[in-house]
Amino acid sequence: MTTTQAPTGARTGASAPAPVKKQVSDRAKAERKLGWMLAGPAMAVMLLVTAYPIAQAVYDSLFDYRLTDPENRSFTGLSNYVVVLTDQLWWQSVGVTLLITLITVAVELVLGFALAMVMNKALKAIRPFLRAVILIPYAVITVVSAFAWQFAFDINTGFVNSWFAWLPGVSAETDWFGDFGTSLFVICLAEIWKTTPFISLLLLAGLAQVPEVLQEAAQVDGATWWQRMRRVTIPNMKAAIMVALLFRTLDAFRVFDSIFVMTAGANGTETVSFLAYRQTISRLEIGLGSAVSVLLFLAVVLIAFIFIKGFKVDLSQARGDG
Repeated sequence: MTTTQAPTGARTGASAPAPVKKQVSDRAKAERKLGWMLAGPAMAVMLLVTAYPIAQAVYDSLFDYRLTDPENRSFTGLSNYVVVLTDQLWWQSVGVTLLITLITVAVELVLGFALAMVMNKALKAIRPFLRAVILIPYAVITVVSAFAWQFAFDINTGFVNSWFAWLPGVSAETDWFGDFGTSLFVICLAEIWKTTPFISLLLLAGLAQVPEVLQEAAQVDGATWWQRMRRVTIPNMKAAIMVALLFRTLDAFRVFDSIFVMTAGANGTETVSFLAYRQTISRLEIGLGSAVSVLLFLAVVLIAFIFIKGFKVDLSQARGDG
């Protein structure tokens, strides 16, 4: 009696079919081409402007280089990075920077979302005026804004102590820039006032992309305001939220102006950007300062990578391409 041997594929199971590559529609190709045509020149200019400083900073970070003694410049490899990463001052600056970033971005996201909803639901007659008023703080130069907040909280020239003396812990002798906690409070307050309109503007654009039909359908089905917000509004503006958080986080992580004007890094308020400034400009340590700047650049790139991968936003679907 002869037996027929089953084919190998039948015994082991048919192999999985090769994944089919998703075909890109002609419309998507045309939009992609148009996008490169519109953004390409600006990207080329940006690369030309930024590539040389970045390369120069990387090059200088490999040398023991002081402007006070330029003749004794010597190649040290990665020793400057070792010095920075093993110094407690670097990690303290990173901690302060992260703290300012987390506080300001979290508060700005909530306030910006509330302002975006107010602007989105406002009457058409007052909508342009309302948007202009909300965006005024963002139009103020950051240094001017920092000086304004410093004068307001100054113990000698400020009005905050006299206006809010009725609050617990506030008196005419309160020195807001005398310790770490109150200094950080004023810095965060200034940053929140200045840049909340920026987030609200981006979130307003996201709210405009939420189909009103979905809102009406959810309301007809008996969904509450919070359920509509959680199941309809926020998922459909995920791309706008990602862009707003990404831009603002990168900006907050590089905070410098408010620190420079209000405290000059005193009371432990030194950030990474201010540390790079102090090493390069104040102490003229070009090698160490360049190493700090390169590490700051790498941190910004890492933050951008985490946000883009963490949100997992399909921008083609967000645009409506199918």
